[in-house]
Amino acid sequence: MAEFGAHLTSATANDRPSFFEVLAQESLMATLRPAMKYMIKILAEHNPVRFGILYRYSDEIYTSLDLLLQHHFLSTTSASFAENFYSLKRVPTVPATHPHSTTQGLQAWQHLRSLLFLVLVPYLKLKLEALFERWRDEALDRPQWQQAEHLRLRRVFMAVFPFIHMSWESTVFLYQLRYLFHKSDCHSPFLRLAGVRLKYMSKEDIMEQMQGISMDADISSWRSSLYHYFKRVLGVLAVSISQGLSVGIFFLQFLEWWYMSQDQQTRLAVTALPIPKPPKIKEAKDSALPKDPTFCPLCHKHRTNDTALSTSGYVFCYPCIYSFVKGHRCCPVTSYPTELSHLIKLYPPDS
Repeated sequence: MAEFGAHLTSATANDRPSFFEVLAQESLMATLRPAMKYMIKILAEHNPVRFGILYRYSDEIYTSLDLLLQHHFLSTTSASFAENFYSLKRVPTVPATHPHSTTQGLQAWQHLRSLLFLVLVPYLKLKLEALFERWRDEALDRPQWQQAEHLRLRRVFMAVFPFIHMSWESTVFLYQLRYLFHKSDCHSPFLRLAGVRLKYMSKEDIMEQMQGISMDADISSWRSSLYHYFKRVLGVLAVSISQGLSVGIFFLQFLEWWYMSQDQQTRLAVTALPIPKPPKIKEAKDSALPKDPTFCPLCHKHRTNDTALSTSGYVFCYPCIYSFVKGHRCCPVTSYPTELSHLIKLYPPDS
């Protein structure tokens, strides 16, 4: 057993990465998105007016930065950021025959497909999972919506998506299992679709990166000069982002230890917010808040299933505030960033 474990962690004759290395580089990218989203959340909690929009579009911001980062590393090292971090690179599964290819041996179509499966596919998967969870919660909260005729497409999506997700995960697991037992050169179906596989970087590859050899030496015309400098600016920006991410990786374990549970995160998020001042009588006449304190600020009717927001202290109907927080992630009165975990059910004394 020990010999088999040692064999898994050792390089083979064809520079085939070990199973643990390919999983480690995938785990690295999986931790960057939540780490960035958490940092944006901290900023939004301290200044909701200025940074609240960043939190609402944190996935799009991360995807844009990820696209820039992956494009730079694929162009210069034939590897993604995480693969380059572990001294791996992508090589074509078949010899290159197309005349137009990117640096380090990747053809143009392999470069584009790699970007597609590294950036766009994970973003779409994340959005589809979030959409499924939101519609599932709405269906549990308001079952009568399932009978609505205009929601037929939603019902089809809710029925089909679990099978698509299961097929996705099963295919990935099957590829990893085949790679573990040396039955396949690719540990992921996306590498197979991109027409590439992973191998260790050679000594020449590492020396070329350290020396920063530029393959675009012809910059005689002003257009080529402009393109050259624009490409260099993007490269410097991508390298700066990658170095910042590399430093931030060492703080992930500390953050995981500091915020060990969701309850601790909720308590810290609530106590970090300033206590809102109660509305004055003169302001209440002109504001959207109802005059009767037993009315819901959203529907302006007598509250049913009283539910308070721990971020602001205001009380709403449960269906009203649940739908609003699910869609806007903020308090409708104070605009403080709010999650569903901040909803607190209130029980009257006679219940």
